[in-house]
Amino acid sequence: MRADRPKAISSPSFKRSPRVRSTMQAETVSFLLDLNRQFYQTFGEAFAATRRRIQPGIQRALESIPLRGRWLDLGCGSGALAARWARDSRKGLYLGLDFSPVLLQEARTALPDPLPADLDIQFLPADLSHPHWPQGLPAGGFDGVLAFAVLHHLPSRQLQTRVLTQVRALLAPGQRFIFSVWQFQRSPKLMARVQPWSALPQLDPNDLEPGDTLLDWRCSVPGQPEQSGLRYVHLFTPESLASLTAETGFALVESFDSDGHTGNLSSYQICKAV
Repeated sequence: MRADRPKAISSPSFKRSPRVRSTMQAETVSFLLDLNRQFYQTFGEAFAATRRRIQPGIQRALESIPLRGRWLDLGCGSGALAARWARDSRKGLYLGLDFSPVLLQEARTALPDPLPADLDIQFLPADLSHPHWPQGLPAGGFDGVLAFAVLHHLPSRQLQTRVLTQVRALLAPGQRFIFSVWQFQRSPKLMARVQPWSALPQLDPNDLEPGDTLLDWRCSVPGQPEQSGLRYVHLFTPESLASLTAETGFALVESFDSDGHTGNLSSYQICKAV
């Protein structure tokens, strides 16, 4: 097992004033969630075009998953993993959840036709920030839950804890929860896209938590001006990940870094319910 420590962050965007609140205010959480919802509503189609293949870390994680089973994928996005699920001739159920109608439509379009025998692939709209998102899940339970590049878009430790507690409730002891979080601080190119929180004067910087970051995303379409949008991302440290999973009923089985040109832009965690 390995959990490499990220390098120290020197960007001014990560410097925080003395904190005066113990938890992020509900208004701030709502604002940051809406910021990301608007981003994927506006740029969903263009964003999906950059996510047509699964990442190397996801491929490695798949090697630990049996070919038969019922799996829930939180934040399934544009469906690259679902399409791979079908190409691997897996059996059972793959259920992908995402809050973006644009990405869900992309996911449905990306599926091969026909699907392999004995494989059911479904997609449902669901927002993990909603306290009752698990209520719409089908009966029958799951053998495991996936959440790749999702948790770092959930603002506040309180919301992150609630979501992982809900995931734990879906699993029996010993079943797997496999997820990844972005480690963008390891890329000078991505660090150049960190924006100051002053770009959003509606927010009080004192209400943000250490690691909360504003990143821009740019899209160039031939014949059109470049478009850009802003996304909220939380930077997890190895320590914050370890405490989050332990507090919500999971034990770490394996941790590894993968993805990007340097092979370390995401941290992957394979956990089991305890």
